[in-house]
Amino acid sequence: MKIYMGPFKNWVGPFQIADWFKPIIGEAKAYELGEWLSKTWLHNFCEWIESKRKRKINIRIDNYDVWGADHTLALIIHPVLIKLKEQKHGYPLVDDEDVPENIRSTSASPLSEEDKNFGSLDEFAESRWDWVLDEMIWAFEQHTNEDWEEQYCTGKVDFKLTDDGEFVQGPDHTFEMDHESIKKHRDKMANGRRLFAKYYYSLWD
Repeated sequence: MKIYMGPFKNWVGPFQIADWFKPIIGEAKAYELGEWLSKTWLHNFCEWIESKRKRKINIRIDNYDVWGADHTLALIIHPVLIKLKEQKHGYPLVDDEDVPENIRSTSASPLSEEDKNFGSLDEFAESRWDWVLDEMIWAFEQHTNEDWEEQYCTGKVDFKLTDDGEFVQGPDHTFEMDHESIKKHRDKMANGRRLFAKYYYSLWD
């Protein structure tokens, strides 16, 4: 696999051009200039220029990338989610049903009428998104580790091949798997993937 994605192109329109003159004519006059330019041919010209500017994207997928496509995708998704959490500048609305009770909106202090009118969110709004991101990050981190089940295994494997061609446990076989813990682990991974799908359109900075 080889991936190259260049940065998004910055939009340059009448108001952005007017901003160039802000140090000379001041903020108010620059806004008025932007208003005027937006009603001239310049607006359409900027739209035409924007239609020609494309983000550089080059993706090559090799045959071996799809042998375990879930693992391949996890190797990409996991670091992207970490980076998103590190530099996020906002957060979306998260349903109470998707987070622990202690950070639900029903556990937050009541908003004042002024805050409600202003459209403010409760004190746990950002915490709910951080919790969801952490669940996604953890889930895809587990997918990058193909041997995660080993932490729930103990003992030694000892099987012997009989003369009849059958495998039977040897005298030193003490191997055990904690199936209940493995199921809980898998269920948590599945929930992280569910949250990833549900809030896919909220994965923005």
